Amino acid sequence: MVKPRTDWTREEIAALFDLPFNDLLWQAQTVHRAYHDANAVQLSTLLSIKTGGCAENCGYCSQSASHDTGLKAEKLMAVDAVLEAAREAKAAGSERFCMGAAWREPKDRDMDAIVAMVEGVKAMGLETCMTLGMLSDEQTERLAEAGLDYYNHNLDSSPEYYGDVVTTRTYDDRLRTLERVRGAGINVCCGGIVGMGETRADRVGFIHALATLPEHPGSVPINELVPIEGTPLGDMLKGIPAAQIDEIEFVRTVAVARITMPASVVRLSAGRESMSEATQALAFLAGANSIFTGDKLLTTGNAGSNADAKLFDKLGLKPSLAREPLAIAAE
Repeated sequence: MVKPRTDWTREEIAALFDLPFNDLLWQAQTVHRAYHDANAVQLSTLLSIKTGGCAENCGYCSQSASHDTGLKAEKLMAVDAVLEAAREAKAAGSERFCMGAAWREPKDRDMDAIVAMVEGVKAMGLETCMTLGMLSDEQTERLAEAGLDYYNHNLDSSPEYYGDVVTTRTYDDRLRTLERVRGAGINVCCGGIVGMGETRADRVGFIHALATLPEHPGSVPINELVPIEGTPLGDMLKGIPAAQIDEIEFVRTVAVARITMPASVVRLSAGRESMSEATQALAFLAGANSIFTGDKLLTTGNAGSNADAKLFDKLGLKPSLAREPLAIAAE
């Protein structure tokens, strides 16, 4: 197996986007089969462990204190409640349990509870992932010592479009956090959001930023924007639906991510609840091999475990590490 390259140029990535659709998917599927089980899809669950009141002003996010979305800020969940949610996720077939907190960065006083969550979830045999915002060196080391498997910190978009999405944290801030996480020996989970009004050139720049990191992220979540009323992007895009990404272009983005980051797990994340089964099937063909399952992603809706089970059954897909097939609930 060839070591994935990290020297992609924007011109090369743009050329992939420009390929005839069938040729692009053929190349993506060929790469996918060289590195992954072609019919296995990892199931992950995402839980909001601290909702709302975030100091960041990300234009897509309902949890920003800067936006009037009607979302009530909540305190950090109790450790026992998080562990119970993890047990339920494992029973439903999830392999990875992801915990997200609406913070610019965690406070040191919260780290004991965070560490206990990581240790408790790991003890169940689940992979652990946290997204807590920016981290100090000491906080990163504590997460590493607790055995955290992945840390999620998305780049969101291209460096050029980023300033149109968020202004309270720079692109370099995000890159420094990723560097700190890698240095501590924690796997990186890093992707972004498409359909925010960006151009294809921005999607090229977004993939380029990920594919030229010193090491490719172990997980690459590709989100499709869910426009939320009260957020700047949600309100803006309601009036210009053409600015949102179409389904074919979304699948192209997944395929280019797969080709340029062949060993990474590419995850279909937010936006799946509005995707047709055909679009999701094309995304799996393009190399996506992970999904968030369940009825909710942080504060937005998700396709739901039963819908996923039915789709997996139609497509002949299997949860990658689960020993039993997904159960389809009776109607």
